[in-house]
Amino acid sequence: MRSLHIVLVPVVLLVLILVSACANAPALATPATVPITGSEATSAAPIATEPSLEAVSGSEIFEDLEDFDPSNFDNPTNIDNHWFPLKPGTQWIYEGVTEESGLSIPHRVIFTVTDLTKVIAGVRTVVVWDQDYSAGVLEETELAFFAQDNDGNVWHLGQYPEEYEEGKLVVAPAWITGLKGATAGISMKAEPQLGTPSYSQGWGPAVNWTDRAQVSEIGQQTCIPFGCYEDVIVIEEFSREEPDAFQLKYYAPGVGNVRVGWKGLDATRERLELIDLVDLSPEDLAQARAAVLELEKRAYTNSKEVYGQTPPLEGR
Repeated sequence: MRSLHIVLVPVVLLVLILVSACANAPALATPATVPITGSEATSAAPIATEPSLEAVSGSEIFEDLEDFDPSNFDNPTNIDNHWFPLKPGTQWIYEGVTEESGLSIPHRVIFTVTDLTKVIAGVRTVVVWDQDYSAGVLEETELAFFAQDNDGNVWHLGQYPEEYEEGKLVVAPAWITGLKGATAGISMKAEPQLGTPSYSQGWGPAVNWTDRAQVSEIGQQTCIPFGCYEDVIVIEEFSREEPDAFQLKYYAPGVGNVRVGWKGLDATRERLELIDLVDLSPEDLAQARAAVLELEKRAYTNSKEVYGQTPPLEGR
């Protein structure tokens, strides 16, 4: 998705060099490669980088999907992946900014692992409730479904989001594995390795969900208000719909995602940091459960052809 610009640069340079040579002019020098390693780009223009994604050869990569095998999930709701643990009753709270029309807008995300489950394509999944606030106003609320396979990979089997404008629902682009051409993808590998190919994070062509990911860095250190972490891995996420835009997610061992950054042509330039990691009380978990069940009621009405084809949520 993000690599077309990288491909065009050397082609243009080659043409310029040939033209210059024909005119007996000095050849053009190839610009130095400048890697981007932080959570923010360092200039307004995109910086040339070594192409790290096989997407440079075309868009075929986006249809290179993962081999989802429901028989490989013996205990799918026990998600204890070292980099992406999803224990029921755990809540991650992030704060930061996004950019809109040149303005920095406060952004807050609350990511809650509920004690509810849902069977999708024969696999019982953990239900996560994701709330996204812009300038203090709820912009999106979402149910997302995850399961861990026997090898320790965490899979993403679908989601039901509701997106709002001025407090009114405008769209609910659900995708669920097995419906309308959608299939599961991997949210986190059991053993992420640098230099390995990118992988699909799910495929929902009916709603343009085409996200992929690739390990960008390993063994990093990052400090946020919540604390400092060693041995952090950085994952680049990208999609077919947003060429040359990367979201960077920083994962600390035993904790999960602690920072979000960007590089390339990401219009929102989202930056988030973990500010709190909460073990919900039984009362707070019950409130979250009730809110999620209400969200599911709306899902059956708003997404009859997708969510409406799935069985209801269940307790553990």
